[in-house]
Amino acid sequence: MFKALITTVSLCITQVSFAAYPEKSIRLVVPFATGGTSEIVARSVAGSLTNSLGQSVYVDNKPGGAGNIAMEEVKRANPDGYTLILGHVGTLAVNPALFGSKLPYDPNKDFTPITLVAKVPNVIAVSNTSPYKNLADLVADAKKNPGKINYGSAGNGSAGHLAMEYFCAVAGIDLVHVPYKGSGPMLTDLIGGQIQATFNGLPSLVGQIKGSTLRPLAVGSSERSKILPNVPTISESGYKGFETSQWYGIIAPAGTPKSIIDLLQKEIAKSLKNKEDSKKMLDDGALLVGDTPEQFSAFIKSEQSRWAKVVEKAHIQVD
Repeated sequence: MFKALITTVSLCITQVSFAAYPEKSIRLVVPFATGGTSEIVARSVAGSLTNSLGQSVYVDNKPGGAGNIAMEEVKRANPDGYTLILGHVGTLAVNPALFGSKLPYDPNKDFTPITLVAKVPNVIAVSNTSPYKNLADLVADAKKNPGKINYGSAGNGSAGHLAMEYFCAVAGIDLVHVPYKGSGPMLTDLIGGQIQATFNGLPSLVGQIKGSTLRPLAVGSSERSKILPNVPTISESGYKGFETSQWYGIIAPAGTPKSIIDLLQKEIAKSLKNKEDSKKMLDDGALLVGDTPEQFSAFIKSEQSRWAKVVEKAHIQVD
């Protein structure tokens, strides 16, 4: 009887502790520098969760190592729901193929998926003063001048780096990769003419495109972007079947209680259906998702398989 009482009390304490979540601020780690698409997505999610959960959810940028530094740190965090990280096509799907046994985390064993937040088209863009009016112009010049045209990305192993290397392999051209510490400084140099092109997520480019300082040449998604309806896809531009998009989701350290995972998924999915909560992402051309943890897990594994083939075919390497 005494043993049964202890068990009952323990169960009640556990239920109360889970029911009280969250009791303090939640840290949402972004494994990249400030100023890029990842921060736009993270801040939108953090703002919505702050409102719905009644506790501050703050964004903490931890760039470096193609996202590996932040992923390794968060995998060791206490799995109590107070440390989350923005999962990304690079850290969850590409890096396993890119780094192999040197990867300091296992994306499937060290983390628990919560929900896929958004899919974002990648866009090949140049300065508005560039002589390239379309994708064919860029490719033609690259073939005449191999190894002399520079493109910038948010860093080694970033989605933009991988997307452009993938396109170069398909198009049969040789561009020089210039990695930056984030999209912000890269875009400054692109507009200023220090580099000639980029293949970056649309949200980080849309302000400059609308402001006529950048010219979009093609989008990497399978369909045209609703906010850039006159810009052709790469597939339409002569590279049939080519597709590459960025995607972002929220994940937690493995072992985080299911009750917390389910609560976070429910609140994030609800916010994505609210046009006011998601206005920034929608205005920037993101396709919002909000699926279940199980669906997100299956999606990650399918993307790992797809990108393993891309990395091998394109001979992509981290500089």
